Amino acid sequence: MTEQQLPAWADPSVPPAVLDAQGVSRRGLLRRAGLFGAAFALGGAAGPAAAATGRGHGGEDPRLAYLVGDHHVHSVYSHDAKYTFSQQARAAARYGLDWMVFNEHSNFGHASYGAALEHKEILRARAANPRQLIFQGLEWYIPAAEHCTVFAAPGPHEVDLLTRFELAYDGKLLGYTEGAAGAADTARNEAHAVKAVKWLAEQRRSGYVDDVLVLANHPLRLGIDSPHELRAWRDAAPEIMIGMEGAPGAQGAAIPGWRGATSIRGEYENKPSAQSWADYPADAYLTYGGFDWATATVGGLWDSMLAEGRLFSVTTNSDNHRTVFDTWKNGDWPAGQNFDNTGRLPDPVKTDTPQAGSDFWPGQFSRTHVGVTRYGYRAVMTGLREGRVWLDHGHLLDGLEVRLRREHSNGRGVTLGGRLRVRKGEKLTLEITVTTASRPNPQGILPQLAHVDVIRGAVRGAVSDRDTWRAPDTKVVRTTDVSGRKGTYTLRVPVTVGDESCYLRLRGSDGNRNGTGYLGASVDPHGPIPHEPGNGDPWADTWFYANPIFVDVVG
Repeated sequence: MTEQQLPAWADPSVPPAVLDAQGVSRRGLLRRAGLFGAAFALGGAAGPAAAATGRGHGGEDPRLAYLVGDHHVHSVYSHDAKYTFSQQARAAARYGLDWMVFNEHSNFGHASYGAALEHKEILRARAANPRQLIFQGLEWYIPAAEHCTVFAAPGPHEVDLLTRFELAYDGKLLGYTEGAAGAADTARNEAHAVKAVKWLAEQRRSGYVDDVLVLANHPLRLGIDSPHELRAWRDAAPEIMIGMEGAPGAQGAAIPGWRGATSIRGEYENKPSAQSWADYPADAYLTYGGFDWATATVGGLWDSMLAEGRLFSVTTNSDNHRTVFDTWKNGDWPAGQNFDNTGRLPDPVKTDTPQAGSDFWPGQFSRTHVGVTRYGYRAVMTGLREGRVWLDHGHLLDGLEVRLRREHSNGRGVTLGGRLRVRKGEKLTLEITVTTASRPNPQGILPQLAHVDVIRGAVRGAVSDRDTWRAPDTKVVRTTDVSGRKGTYTLRVPVTVGDESCYLRLRGSDGNRNGTGYLGASVDPHGPIPHEPGNGDPWADTWFYANPIFVDVVG
């Protein structure tokens, strides 16, 4: 594969004068991380061992730069999408993405034709623009459940892995869709999903591919990803099945006057069905500040998994199929052709009329930030696996750096996804360095962060009830009003270690829409809330979320 080149904002040979405001801001963050130029190209600031493993010296995490990406993008190689591969790649570059995953829907046409055709385009694009990291992936229809992103590191077997996996394990292609409690095929189908994750893990262990990752997509959209299934996929291979979409795509679905009076952000417009897990409340089928109920509920499903003491990451992305207000329409099929016998839609055709759609372009609204020690494909995958992830909507922040240190320590401490081993009674400091938005977002709004919330939960170990979705000891423990603060600043939050292990995570918003959280004011006094159907302007209600840091009490 062509040697990876640094993006313009990280390349010292590119003068600052030719960078846009976003590039200048990101270059400043990179310099502060000590990873500018050769250090970022080679992972030198972290040292050779850290560059390979992602860990720093002495149990502390290395300095990091954050690469912005989207793991859920569709093109003409998905049966229900619209745009060409090059249209999506250009959009991603325009909105500042460093990495993206084309994860086309599984389909017999895709497995037989489309995956190989797209792979040729990806190879050409990688060679033509080595500053952009383009992964090939698959949107897997999980047996008995929803969808997942599956993607591999570039290499000679990346497309073979995906097509073999698709044909052997896809629920839609196999007819393994039944997931209702007590149905005759449900146990078989759920077991096949676990086998699928284990198979991917074996391909990595054997060296058939350098790396492969899985993330659950829009987990509560239909309510068919039960808590026990999420835990089963994670437990099958936690180094492969690393997390879920904390916020779905389709964030433009409820722009006022666009799709109708019942529309909801994320297209979370469903009711429970026979396939849904029965113990999810009706409110679980909505989004809260654009985020899935599983993530947005403090003390809810995500927290119940973190309270077991095991990392499970969240992400956000565009899930782009059809961009809001866009005027391209699907092209017409030539006689005798269809998706099943070509694996590719006809190129779209430009019109003068806005077409139906719920999505934003990759990077236009939803961004997943991944902490890395160098620039490259494996670095992104390592950062995702280790949980060095934070996400924002509407370009709410330019940067976020989080470190948990022992009080009075001069070390770097640990960061998102990390673990700090401490003794009972030790005093720690959580340092939250925020870099505010330096430019208007694609909507022309200069985002302003209003508050930063610290959420703390007790770690109690593996649950006896695999279907629990509650973490009763998790709550918001501190809120800091940061309205009006500009530039880069650091919040220092004292943390005292108690008798048991715990985790800390962060979120914040523009402050435009807050209310009592789903589990009550004592748990979350000012969390995200659902919008009125048909009245969900996403640009007026933006949030950031960050992965947890674990505190392990050892004595």
